[in-house]
Amino acid sequence: MLFNSLDFLLFFPTVVAAYFLMPDRFRWAFLLAASYYFYMCWKAEYIVLILLSTVIDYIAARRMSQTENPVQRKSLLVLSLCANLGVLFAFKYANFVGGSVNSLLQQFNIMAEVPYFDVLLPVGISFYTFQSMSYSIDVYRGEKTAETHFGKFALYVSFFPQLVAGPIERSTRLMPQFHKAVTFDWNRFISGCRLMLWGFFKKLVIADRLAIYVNEAFNNPTEVSGAALLLATYFFAFQIYCDFSGYSDIAIGTARILGYDLMNNFRQPYFSRSISEFWGRWHISLSTWFRDYLYIPLGGNRVAKMRWYFNLMAVFLISGLWHGANWTFFWWGFLHGAYLILAIVTRSLREGLKKMVGISAGSWFNKGLQIFVVFNLVCLAWIFFRANSIQDAFYILQTIASTDWFSLKPDDINIALGWGELLLAFAAIGFMECVHIVQATGNLQRIFAGRSRVLRWAVYYALLLAIAFFGVFNRSEFIYFQF
Repeated sequence: MLFNSLDFLLFFPTVVAAYFLMPDRFRWAFLLAASYYFYMCWKAEYIVLILLSTVIDYIAARRMSQTENPVQRKSLLVLSLCANLGVLFAFKYANFVGGSVNSLLQQFNIMAEVPYFDVLLPVGISFYTFQSMSYSIDVYRGEKTAETHFGKFALYVSFFPQLVAGPIERSTRLMPQFHKAVTFDWNRFISGCRLMLWGFFKKLVIADRLAIYVNEAFNNPTEVSGAALLLATYFFAFQIYCDFSGYSDIAIGTARILGYDLMNNFRQPYFSRSISEFWGRWHISLSTWFRDYLYIPLGGNRVAKMRWYFNLMAVFLISGLWHGANWTFFWWGFLHGAYLILAIVTRSLREGLKKMVGISAGSWFNKGLQIFVVFNLVCLAWIFFRANSIQDAFYILQTIASTDWFSLKPDDINIALGWGELLLAFAAIGFMECVHIVQATGNLQRIFAGRSRVLRWAVYYALLLAIAFFGVFNRSEFIYFQF
């Protein structure tokens, strides 16, 4: 079931009404049933995978809590990790590895072939397996006591607002909330609806409009100009942000209405002044997951310099492949790892150059320059993320680099969308960035709360009208559903 569908428009109000009308002791069971129904609307039989992960991790954690034997505890943790990663590998990476092996064998004229399995990737599998694994690891580390209530643990794994695309919650944060009594709160209801409205605006008005242009350019790179490919690259940067952060806003808003708090997943990432800062603002639930469960266990930065570089690159290569079984994601992760390592290696050189030319670290020019450079580096990596193949990615880069920018004609960028649609896209992006600028100051909530009720509701209605008149209602899936 998609958030941007009529089904959800009927499903969610029904769930909210029934949830607050029933006694508190039955709510966990109702939410669990609603979450399973929500997932089964996509492909019913794949609910078995969620149940399998839930049962194995519940039993493994309970057994870990009942023994102090370190060997047994580690064995149970390995069982949990292998079960989750095994299912993830089978559905997401088996064909990728098999295809890579077949290509390698062909290079040596070896007449053998790894079979291809024609299976549909379960939606959200990377998200709920990581969330479930983090629980097992937390119990093993002693940071979380094992949950005794199977139903509430199952709800933690499958909570429908963030089931298929995050945020990837931690057991230490979300699970205790399922043990607290919840009452209807009008302020939370309004706040949640406002966040959902903003998420729908980003998804329907911006992301899905930009997708029309981006898809035309990236799916047919040899048929469009370098200027169109460059614009499509910048458009994709905003498309994926609005699509994914829009989903996160809707997820956080729905959970807030029901009385639960999910972690913030985005914080104006394109205002970042370094790549490391970007990863502190982009997909925060995943970046902190890799930090806590992979980067730090590898030693983090508390190791020799070359090992530190290895740790950084390993995390980003794995992060790239987490997004999909394709070499394009591998190179996207490689670029971000290389950016971070290069930033460390050249730090003293860059600081020296700034002093030489008299650029103050706190100057507006320096901040603007850093934001500009980081944004363009991120966009360069987005080309690999979005391209259909490595060959397409390099073709796009070559075409952009070889474009004669002094002989451009308007028709060179006028693809897929008319001029009116293009202007609307730029206006919507500009409006969103103005909101982000105010958000970055930390004053948006205070400014908004200080206005009259009439003005606040006028803003709500304006957003509703913008969605109604300018939204693209083609029921397109959220980008991160494929991961």
